This record gives sequence, structure tokens and C-alpha cells, in this order.
Amino acid sequence: MAAGETQLYAKVSNKLKSRSSPSLLEPLLAMGFPVHTALKALAATGRKTAEEALAWLHDHCNDPSLDDPIPQEYALFLCPTGPLLEKLQEFWRESKRQCAKNRAHEVFPHVTLCDFFTCEDQKVECLYEALKRAGDRLLGSFPTAVPLALHSSISYLGFFVSGSPADVIREFAMTFATEASLLADCSVKPCTKQLHLTLAHKFYPHHQRTLEQLARAIPLGHSCQWTAALYSRDMRFVHYQTLRALFQYKPQNVDELTLSPGDYIFVDPTQQDEASEGWVIGISQRTGCRGFLPENYTDRASESDTWVKHRMYTFSLATDLNSRKDGEASSRCSGEFLPQTARSLSSLQALQATVARKSVLVVRHGERVDQIFGKAWLQQCSTPDGKYYRPDLNFPCSLPRRSRGIKDFENDPPLSSCGIFQSRIAGMFEDCLVGKGTRYWTVVSESALCLPPQPSAVCRRPNSSWKVSENLELKLEKKIKIRVEPGIFEWTKWEAGKTTPTLMSLEELKEANFNIDTDYRPAFPLSALMPAESYQEYMDRCTASMVQIVNTCPQDTGVILIVSHGSTLDSCTRPLLGLPPRECGDFAQLVRKIPSLGMCFCEENKEEGKWELVNPPVKTLTHGANAAFNWRNWISGN
Repeated sequence: MAAGETQLYAKVSNKLKSRSSPSLLEPLLAMGFPVHTALKALAATGRKTAEEALAWLHDHCNDPSLDDPIPQEYALFLCPTGPLLEKLQEFWRESKRQCAKNRAHEVFPHVTLCDFFTCEDQKVECLYEALKRAGDRLLGSFPTAVPLALHSSISYLGFFVSGSPADVIREFAMTFATEASLLADCSVKPCTKQLHLTLAHKFYPHHQRTLEQLARAIPLGHSCQWTAALYSRDMRFVHYQTLRALFQYKPQNVDELTLSPGDYIFVDPTQQDEASEGWVIGISQRTGCRGFLPENYTDRASESDTWVKHRMYTFSLATDLNSRKDGEASSRCSGEFLPQTARSLSSLQALQATVARKSVLVVRHGERVDQIFGKAWLQQCSTPDGKYYRPDLNFPCSLPRRSRGIKDFENDPPLSSCGIFQSRIAGMFEDCLVGKGTRYWTVVSESALCLPPQPSAVCRRPNSSWKVSENLELKLEKKIKIRVEPGIFEWTKWEAGKTTPTLMSLEELKEANFNIDTDYRPAFPLSALMPAESYQEYMDRCTASMVQIVNTCPQDTGVILIVSHGSTLDSCTRPLLGLPPRECGDFAQLVRKIPSLGMCFCEENKEEGKWELVNPPVKTLTHGANAAFNWRNWISGN
């Protein structure tokens, strides 16, 4: 250890020895980590355990900023718990579902007590002491009930805290600021203005009335235990967008990032010139490394998802802060500050609820022939007398019979041979789901052509009625009938022609040996599809279809499998998640990035009364392209 570091460690150790027994720093130093990086790891993980700090150091071994003297930013929030928190979280969900996301959804329910401020890594534990001292000093005078008065304007909705309770809370904030200055040498600006708990901010004006109605439904008569919680964030990424990885990604090149489900990526929207379409450049919070990543493997996260909770002081409970090492399961912010016993009970209830939990797996169909051979694919495989032949091995072996002949496939292309192979190698369903005992209630497709029928069957895709069977290629085909739901058909504005798409009839499907549920009554029959419908009409159609699909399944159902176009990964999952439709332009950009067999898995969370997007039970399939080759162009010797 260098002389300077030895002196620094001595000062830090002596100052914290009385409160760090045993010190979290010593095990890390014993492993050979420098003082400044060990302190940085402790601060970045909330000083919970040496094990967490060690894991952080291992993850950040290639972090180019590991040695940079950049401190964390900290802030203190007053947070509700118990029934009031549950009602506020319900408001969060409903307001997002009915009125789209606004700035308030970026952070958990809270009253801000001070602005963000910096604190040197070696003084963070002194900050905890400042919080304890301020809490102990105001504990006796802290209000037993915090009165909340609803305030609304054209761009803001929230509860104001006024009167003597507000004065006590402001005094607590000022006491903390004073103690933080004395103990940790921090410059903290306490909140001296109107205290408020924001419900909605920067929303569309026409949503104001709906938001007010939702806010008035929040019962304020419940007693509430309030906690003062200290959080930190990485000051470098304050103005970045935050993405959350949905799927695992293994880099194909040295300049790409490794992704694991749940990873957070910081993305600067102004620094994306180097990224090609469908890719972004970002910095991984888990590793600190910078690189390219596929954008369709991620979704937008909230601002506070990457904050780290350090310590909290609970008012009305005279408990020593040092004995409260944040016993909750995660150092990440979840917006919930429930006692450990309540969490244990919730975990048990969650476990019991999984027994009868619904889930929906939405999968994009496999590769189509028109994606490989272009719009003129039918001319390449048709004889002069209108019969089908196979000019390339990636064309399907044969096509089902259509009443009007092969021309019916022109705007309804089948899967290519590789598309069928993708579905089979994804073995996917059979090995990973059926083999694990996963029980399906039904298989739904806009048309049965998304799935493979019998093992010797034809190759198909989702615009037509054969897709479901083609893309499944599994044992389910013999066990479960396919329900054809035209309501989840592609946005008709994107389809060629100005007439309703021509799909295979139920009679044609049965003749082709597809196991079709002829008793199923779709939410939208094929005749109800409107050519060139508007974006809103398309979204309303998908929403209505999903409502029927989910509501008509038994309560103890297993997995509802939906195979369709890539657009359904968004249009059929957002209604379940309580999310409004994306902007039309964003939707179009997103859909273009969805690969063959891309999938989203939604699971019902009964204890919280909502659906969640979770890691799919099936691995992704990644492969490269294979260009056409003509031997006539081969010149020997060149």
C-alpha cells in the first residue's frame, strides 16, 4: 500500500472505528484492493456488506473509470409506508395505464427533503451518523400524522404538506444538513419551500381531470409510518436515458456489451452517431464498461431504478439506526419500505399465488420467404402454368392447397425452410416448456400459418392461417387446438392492397391437417378487419382481442401462447402491462428491430394486481446471414 493511501486509511479507520466493528473496509484491503477503490465499491453498494462490495469490484475490473475520484450524489427523502404507500403505488399504476407515463413515474412516492449533494467516499458513514442524529433530535416532536392537501394545476398534481407538521419536517431537513456539514464536510441545501408529494408532473393537459379523479380516490385517513431514506446516484449519468436489459446478450464483437436480464444501461441520446440502426452505445451500470448493444433487447427504465438506498430512519420507532442495516432484500430502490416480517409474508403469498398464475408468451413468427427473396418471391417459384416449384433450398418443400391457387400466397408469404428450422431448433417449446411441465391452456394466432402442423408439414408463416402450427413444431399440436384470432393481425396499414387480407379458411386449414378449434369465436372476425386502419384503431383492436383471450381462459390456466407478427410483441403486451400505446413513430422503429422468434413473456402478479414483463422461459436464437451464391460467377484462379 502506498504511503499516501496508508495515511488516508489510518485517518478513515480511526474516525469510523467506533461505528464500524468490524470495519467493512478491512476485508477488502486484506485482499489487496487499494483504499480508494474499496471505498468506492462500498459507497456504490450502500455499505451493506463487504461481500456486496467485493462483487461490485469484480464486476468493475475492466471499468475505465474505476480509479477516477468521482463521488456519488446523495439525497434525503421522506417516504410513506404501509397502506398509504400501497394506495400511492396503485395510483402510479392506474395513472400510467390511463394517462401515459409522466415525470412523477420516474421516482417512487416521496417528499424531497434536500437537493442532491456530493459526499466523499471515505465520509459516507459520517453521513449515516448525521441522519441518525437529526432523527433522534426530532423524534419526539415528529408529527404522528402528516396532513396532505391535494393541489392541482395544468402541469402538476400532488399533495402539499403545510402547517406545524411541515415546520417540523423542514427543521429535520435543516438539522440533517447541519450535521452532514459538521460530520461529513458536505454542503447540503435543505428544502425550505413548500413541501410536497408529487403525484403527476408534466402530463398532457387533457389528462388533468382524470388524474384528479384518481388522486381523490386515495384514502388519506390511514395512519402512516414515515421513513427518512438516504439514496445515492451516479452523478455522471443524471441526464442520460436509462435502459433495462430484458434478455441475455453475448457480444459478437469486442466493442459490444454483455447483457444479463435486469442490467441497467446508461445511454446518452446525443452520442449515438456511431451506432447503426437498431443499436445504441451505452455504459453498463453493472460493469462500468462502454459498448454497443441491441436496442430491442432493452426497455426504458425509471430514473430511480438505478439509485442505491443506503440507510433510513423510521419515525415513531426509537430504533438505533446502526442496528437497521437496511434488511430489505435489495440495495436497489423499489419504492417500498415495509418491515421484514411483512416482506416475508408477502413472499409466502407470492409463492402461493404462482400455483395459479396466468402467463402469456408472445412470439414472432420465423423467417419468411419474402424477407429473403424479396417482394417478387412468388414469380421465382411459379411455373408458367401457375404451379409451385422449389428454386432454392430455402423455399418450402411444398405449399398447402388454396381455393384460388398459388396467387393467394402473394401477399401471404410462407415461412422459408430456415424459418421452419428456426421454429424446430427453438426446440424451444418442446424441450424447454413441455419438458419442464409447463401447461398450455391454448395456442392463439392471427392465423394458423404461424405454426407448423404435422412433422412432415408445409412451411408457413403468420399472415395466413397456417402460421401457428408451423412456428410451434412441437408436441402441443396433438394436445391443444389452435385458436385463430384475426384480431391480433398485423396493422393493416402496413399490408399491401386496400382490401381485407386473404387468409386460409378454416376448411382449408382442416384439409391441410391443422388442429383448429372450430368452436372458437374470435374477438375480431376476418371480415371485421379494416384496410388501412389508423394506428389507434389497430391498438384498440389488439387491446380488445387480448382482453377476450385472457378473460376467456380458466383461472388456473398455464401459458397462453400467441404466435404472430413482430408488432404483437408490443401491441399485445402493453395492454396487459397497463401501458399506453407508444408514439406511432417509436412503434414503427421498434418493430423493425424485432428478429425472427423474438418473444416477450408476461406473467400475472396476483398479489399486486398487475401483469409484469419477465424473462422468457425460452432461450433466444441468434445466427448470421447466408448470401446467395451462383457458381457461374466463379472464375477459376481469381
